Amino acid sequence: MRTEAVCAPPGKSIKLKKVIISVTTDLVSDQRVKRTAGSLHGKGLDVTLVGRKRKASLPLDQRNYKTIRMRLCWEKGPFFYANYNLRLFFYLLFHKADILVANDLDTLLPNYLVSKIKGATLYYDSHEYFTEMPELVNRKGVQHIWKRIERWILPKLKHVYTVNDSIAKLYEEEYGIKVDVVRNIPDARDSPNKICFKTKKELGLPENKKIILYQGTGINIHRGAEEALEAMQYIEGAILLFIGEGGVVNKLKQMSGKLNLADKVIFIDKLPSEQLKHYTRLADIGLTLDKDTNINYRYSLPNKLFDYIQAGVPVLASSLPEVNKIVKGYDIGLTIDNHDPKHIAGKMKEMFADDTKIVQWKINLQKAANELNWESEEKKLLEIFKEELN
Repeated sequence: MRTEAVCAPPGKSIKLKKVIISVTTDLVSDQRVKRTAGSLHGKGLDVTLVGRKRKASLPLDQRNYKTIRMRLCWEKGPFFYANYNLRLFFYLLFHKADILVANDLDTLLPNYLVSKIKGATLYYDSHEYFTEMPELVNRKGVQHIWKRIERWILPKLKHVYTVNDSIAKLYEEEYGIKVDVVRNIPDARDSPNKICFKTKKELGLPENKKIILYQGTGINIHRGAEEALEAMQYIEGAILLFIGEGGVVNKLKQMSGKLNLADKVIFIDKLPSEQLKHYTRLADIGLTLDKDTNINYRYSLPNKLFDYIQAGVPVLASSLPEVNKIVKGYDIGLTIDNHDPKHIAGKMKEMFADDTKIVQWKINLQKAANELNWESEEKKLLEIFKEELN
């Protein structure tokens, strides 16, 4: 890796600080790490972003910083995590870095060990309350391992930040550390003058039906996807569009067939963010229906919520603390009282029927989009890294 020199007086050179950011995703749709890497690169740091490449991974878009995607023998389960952490440890050990950024608990151990060995400054970005993910809460042995790693390392860290106030408070109370907040908010909405957005016809969507959208890379258990699909039994004149991937997608496809909803439900695989925007802006309702079944979901602030806002799409959401702050605070949609499919369908019908409210939501969405964007949130990130930028 070469060292660049910028703005240096004659005869002198300035070595850029080298940053390695690591995450277990394939980098394609992880907009949080992409924005973080881009912001740090834009402030003059030499950034390398490390992830992994899966068999089904899409090509990576062009970026102005270095990216590494490691191919592994396993794509999930304990062997994947062991393999990735070992590979990441040796990558970090044998590549120069002044700053290490670990994203989530599943990259923290190798980053912490190497930071101690090499004296690099470590920053920890917790995208969620990791040890209470639904995939772990019913697997106590696995959960215990991750919790032990967290309890060993987190109290020793000086630079920790997460995605919302609720999760920050949990970490502060448990470990007695200061936790900053950088929300996972997208870039400011794209002007139609900047992007030639595609029509329903061009995207192969029915032109005479409203679109109810459920998007995301984590269409998993306890996220309300099954109930949203069942609700379509009571909805006419609309389709439910799933875009993304996750643990319940195959189940959803089977449910759609058994309930004879093939003409009401459409599935599209995960898309790069630039392609996804064409679909999102055409939606009439955006769904974010996480259940209050675990701490992680209770205090979640889903990425899709902000994507809907930037696209100007009214939201139907679960009544969760952090989500309520946005949906009710800006008045940009409705919240559900429970996850009964008939109740969800009733809320969808209510949103479709109130033209006056739709107009007001659209106005409020514009205000929310102007305030809730990365251009504003980035200032918090740069404040956290200010010692590295001086």
